[in-house]
Amino acid sequence: MTNPSTLFDSIERQPLAEFTEKAYLDYAMYVILDRALPHVGDGLKPVQRRIVYAMSELGLKASSKPKKSARTVGDVLGKFHPHGDSACYEAMVLMAQSFTYRYPLIDGQGNWGSPDDPKSFAAMRYTEARLTAYADVLLSELGQDTVDWQPNFDGTLREPCRLPARLPNILLNGAAGIAVGMATDIPPHNLREVAAACVHLLEHPDAAADDLCAFIQGPDLPTAAEIITPREELKEIYRTGGGSFRLRAAWERENGDIVIRALPHQVSGARVIEQIAAQMQAKKLPLVADLRDESDHEEPTRIVIVPRSNRVDVDQLMGHLFATTDLERTYRVNFNLIGLDGRPRVCRLDEILSQWLTFRIETVRRRLRHRLDKVEDRLHVLEGLYIAFLNIDEVIAVIRQADEPRQALMERFGLTQRQAEAILELRLRQLSRIEEIELRREQEKLAAEQVDLARTLGSEKRLRTLVRREIEADAETYGDARRSPVVERREAQALKEVDIQPAEPVTVVLSRKGWIRAAKGHEVDPEKLSYRAGDGFQAMARGKSNQLAVLLDTTGRSYSLPAHGLASARSQGEPISGRLQLPPEARVPHLLMGSDEMPLLIASSAGYGFICQLGHLVSKNRGGKQVLTLPEGALPLPPVPLADPERELIVAVTSEGRMLIFPVRHLPELARGKGNKIIQIPPKRLREGKESMILLDVMAPDSHLTIHAGKRFLTLKPAYWADFSGQRGLRGRLLPRGLQRVNRIVAVAPEQRGLKL
Repeated sequence: MTNPSTLFDSIERQPLAEFTEKAYLDYAMYVILDRALPHVGDGLKPVQRRIVYAMSELGLKASSKPKKSARTVGDVLGKFHPHGDSACYEAMVLMAQSFTYRYPLIDGQGNWGSPDDPKSFAAMRYTEARLTAYADVLLSELGQDTVDWQPNFDGTLREPCRLPARLPNILLNGAAGIAVGMATDIPPHNLREVAAACVHLLEHPDAAADDLCAFIQGPDLPTAAEIITPREELKEIYRTGGGSFRLRAAWERENGDIVIRALPHQVSGARVIEQIAAQMQAKKLPLVADLRDESDHEEPTRIVIVPRSNRVDVDQLMGHLFATTDLERTYRVNFNLIGLDGRPRVCRLDEILSQWLTFRIETVRRRLRHRLDKVEDRLHVLEGLYIAFLNIDEVIAVIRQADEPRQALMERFGLTQRQAEAILELRLRQLSRIEEIELRREQEKLAAEQVDLARTLGSEKRLRTLVRREIEADAETYGDARRSPVVERREAQALKEVDIQPAEPVTVVLSRKGWIRAAKGHEVDPEKLSYRAGDGFQAMARGKSNQLAVLLDTTGRSYSLPAHGLASARSQGEPISGRLQLPPEARVPHLLMGSDEMPLLIASSAGYGFICQLGHLVSKNRGGKQVLTLPEGALPLPPVPLADPERELIVAVTSEGRMLIFPVRHLPELARGKGNKIIQIPPKRLREGKESMILLDVMAPDSHLTIHAGKRFLTLKPAYWADFSGQRGLRGRLLPRGLQRVNRIVAVAPEQRGLKL
């Protein structure tokens, strides 16, 4: 019976922290090196490499008949990659999708997904596949001792550690993957541009990333969408090995409509249409009247956007869509890969191409050495065959009579074992073909090839020249024009809500109790609208639906509300207190509308004021902003719009019947504040409520001025009202007796008087 005390003596004991750390690090390195990151040599992850190799072993070349995808996946899983069949098949699908890979490695037949839904591919039992012609770039030199081999997972077969890529596939098709603690995002590039950069680097080994950017304009994705990132930012990506770039949909005008012909990489047209339609349904995009998807087999991407009218700024509209939908997307770049030393690292462009050229030169050297060994072996065999040709009868006799013909031939004619084996392997019908001329011709041809191979292997310059010629030949065979143009565009900006709305005439009406509403058109009579019991008309403003209604309360704070979002005039409106956060003691008596640049005269009953623009009163906050600083006991007067501040005159009237006229230009232009003195009012009388400025207006220099006091009025021509002119800030002159209780002043310009005066 086993002694319990010795039962666990052979078991290794280790602290849990050390075991956990080692296990996690082993797992992390496995994911990094054997699953997620591509190798700089062939640009493939292990699963991709095994799929391509398994298909080549099945004979699925570009010229062969395709086979069921399930057959390929079965071979990959059973021989090289013991993982899930769905993950393996999905990796296979990606290599077959022309809208995912710039240069697909697999030619698929059946449903392999669509740009709208890349994962809508059919099951592997339905689809068929074979390799593309481009895949030959990775496989053509595989049997020429160009790469190292390793046992498969169970040791029964051998698989290549790398594929002998003739082109830098790491940049041509790119890669994306997430490992443990690191990730990679390598965008695809144009074959001809990358080949030209490789040739330049062969001739100038010290070339930097900036030099190579003269050949590589930027990423080249399998879409005609525009790369709008500035050229200098693209160069910075290649200098550092990381960054980001933006891709924008390509569009054009067609009979007044907007036609989108190319979407950013991996962007679904259905998703874009859904995003635009959502804005239309939410009434946040009234500039668009209709949206159609006219994509078909001839035009895979054709999205038609119909503007509401020909007055819509199409460039501004598209800028809004670029900023708010997937019509423009940002793509991350991270050149993280496994280098020739077997370690993952982020590389610059020149480092990637330098490492690949080192890999390629070594691959070509191994290929040439392998060919040289074959040539030398064949020359050795030909030498023995030539000896046999010269002594054919004796050779036949030795073979017939000797018990050990191989040893006998070696002793009789001084042959090597390899030569004797070649002679013995000849068939009888081949004896008639052993002619001296043919042997000499093959011998001379191989001897010349031997010399050329030896010279190339012995000269680094000749070897680099050979690599350059092969790269140029492959670029000519498989290269194509750039698909993604690099175009510098302005940064897209979403339109403000007021800019999106159509510019329709509206009239905004404010009641005394603070209820606000908007009516279409400018012909509305606010006095005839219905109001709530005890309420009535307070103020109105005419403008456009894409403008803001600006409010000024009794504390000097201003607020703004979008006109298109106000309640309809068919109802009795909505309380502004529901939209704005007003001070408890404040009322809102004043309402304005117009462009942000419209000049205004802002003043208080204390006799102070200044010039500003309507945009200075606009506030995005519910609590508004303080615009006019009010002295104690003062209230804001209705703001007065200005037509020509350089020529116009200010007419100020106090409650005591004093009037002062002076040029508008004498007041300062401010964004906020108390302003300068317009007309002098004793502070004590203002505080006691005995005197204040009650009326403020502007007029042209040659206007007629009518002063109303109850039912009495007096019209003054310029020669008469000139007596009331003076310096800004004076006390003003008393109006004639009977007109000192002024309640209204009206200025009539010459063009308004017609022929009566």
